[in-house]
This record gives sequence, structure tokens and C-alpha cells, in this order.
Amino acid sequence: MPKLYKLYYEQIIKCSLEDTWKFFSNPQNLQKITPEYINFRILSDNLPDEIYQGLIIEYKVSPLLGIDFFWVTEITAVENHRYFIDEQRFGPYKFWYHTHLFQKINNEATKIIDLVYYLPPYGLIGRLANSLLIDKKLKNIFNYRKKVISDLFLSE
Repeated sequence: MPKLYKLYYEQIIKCSLEDTWKFFSNPQNLQKITPEYINFRILSDNLPDEIYQGLIIEYKVSPLLGIDFFWVTEITAVENHRYFIDEQRFGPYKFWYHTHLFQKINNEATKIIDLVYYLPPYGLIGRLANSLLIDKKLKNIFNYRKKVISDLFLSE
């Protein structure tokens, strides 16, 4: 089996678990925490205010050289106020598995954890692309998200 790559990010925000869950479980809010330079667009119509197991979400992203990628993810598991998982069904990766975890610190603080396992396509070429470009791009995206999330929740 090919080596899966792993990303791990955590942060503590000044927000109750309930309000944190409400924000992150609304699929429309993904646009708010994604950098503009990747031209992220949700294509799915009539998305609910809260995710559920089996929800399919379609996107377009342009992370590299303005090239559009069609991306379809499915929410494969949800435990309210604890976690949800999205998995790629079609898109730029050979494999994508993203767990979003939420842990109550106290009534006014929540720990958010993003754990991603992914595999680029194209075997050896994909591994080379990961070491030269993909890993850096993903880290930039998650660092951007971390900053935006911090700013959003500090100002509330």
C-alpha cells in the first residue's frame, strides 16, 4: 500500500462547543475560511445549515496555476458536537480523508483538531509533486484557515 501523507492542526478558540459546532457543521462556512487565491467555489445547490452523514458536496478549486479541479466529498460520519469526517469521492487526490474534531475545554473555549490523510495521484510523480508543491500548498491553506478562525472567534 502506498504511503499516506498526514496533516495535523489544532487550535483553541474562545467559543463554546455549541457555537463552534454550529459554525463548522454549516457547509456554507467553508468558503469563509478558505483562501481566495484557490478560487474555491461550492457548486452544490440547497445545502443544509448543518451537515449530516451521507451529504454530498461538490466544489471547484483552482489551487495550482489557475487550473480548475472538480471535487466531490461525502460526509461519511457525524457525531454531533464531537466530530465529522469528509472523504473525497472524486477529485484531485487519489485518497482524501479529513476528520474534524471538537473538544470542549470549558464553557467559553473549544479545541479544534483537523486530521487529514491524503495521497496524491500518479504514483511516483504524485509523491514528487507532493514534496515539491502539494504539501506546501496544503500547509499554507491550513495555516490560513487557522489565522482566519482565530480572527473570527476573537472578534465575536
